[in-house]
Amino acid sequence: MQLSNAQIDHVGIVVHDLDDALATYCGILGFRLLERLHAPDHGVEIAFLDAGRTTIELLSPTDQESGTARFLARRGEGSHHVCFAVPDIAQTLQELRAKGVRLIDETPRQGIHGLVAFLHPQAAHGVMIELLQKDRAHRLE
Repeated sequence: MQLSNAQIDHVGIVVHDLDDALATYCGILGFRLLERLHAPDHGVEIAFLDAGRTTIELLSPTDQESGTARFLARRGEGSHHVCFAVPDIAQTLQELRAKGVRLIDETPRQGIHGLVAFLHPQAAHGVMIELLQKDRAHRLE
């Protein structure tokens, strides 16, 4: 599967304060809140916003040992990742691995809306890419 055939599912943005970010993104910029949830297994609080043909995912760390907290400490607020929806994440990872792509996740793991895996930012010139195979409840059919 070529990622050029995949659809961008969402863009992840890491923030210090989710309430403050929501005031900006919803109150000032006019995005609509779709879902807000606490994900203790991932050490983050998340808000998904309607951005027309895609979604914005705001992530705020709740666990200072989480990967999101480490990212925020190193790089500050801003772009975290671009997520592509793929039909078969295991096959996509196998194809990328065969091409020598550096992966953070060698095998898919359970995410908020399905199976996920991340490519290392060095694989895409500084941009972290998330692959998502949505579970049935979150697929648009």
